[in-house]
Amino acid sequence: MLSIPYLSEIVAAASAGLALIALIAAAVLAMKIRRLRAEQLVVLGGHERRDLVAHGERVERGFGELREYVEESLMRLDERLTEDERRLDGAITYRALVRYDAYNEMSGHQSSSIALLDARRSGIVMSSILHRDQARIYVKQVHEGEAELELSPEEREAIELALEAGSTARSG
Repeated sequence: MLSIPYLSEIVAAASAGLALIALIAAAVLAMKIRRLRAEQLVVLGGHERRDLVAHGERVERGFGELREYVEESLMRLDERLTEDERRLDGAITYRALVRYDAYNEMSGHQSSSIALLDARRSGIVMSSILHRDQARIYVKQVHEGEAELELSPEEREAIELALEAGSTARSG
């Protein structure tokens, strides 16, 4: 059996060997970490000192802020679009002009009726009746394609032409 003095020398030598192996392993790991950080700086850019986790958190926060901005912008755009559509529904969408000779005087088609209607087929029909020594203008309101007052044949024709032209333009 070994004596105790030799045993302590063997244990000391083994401990020194293990310490040397641990020191070499620590040096290798330190070099690998240094290389990893250098590669990380290449990926993240060398201007700022931060690690990959901090970079990931920053990117995620940036995407969150961007998403909120886009959602707010879409909401504002939707509100504006709704308001614009409401205003456009009141704009003149259908129009037509009918010229005719109101008194059969063979002076040409000097009288006219014009229909100006919005998207809900509401608006006005205006007629200008010309005679040799006078001119008269009549205006009648139209609600959803129906006039409040009785229409002349020419006024009815102006409304029908306006609605036909509008439906042809929309489908074509």
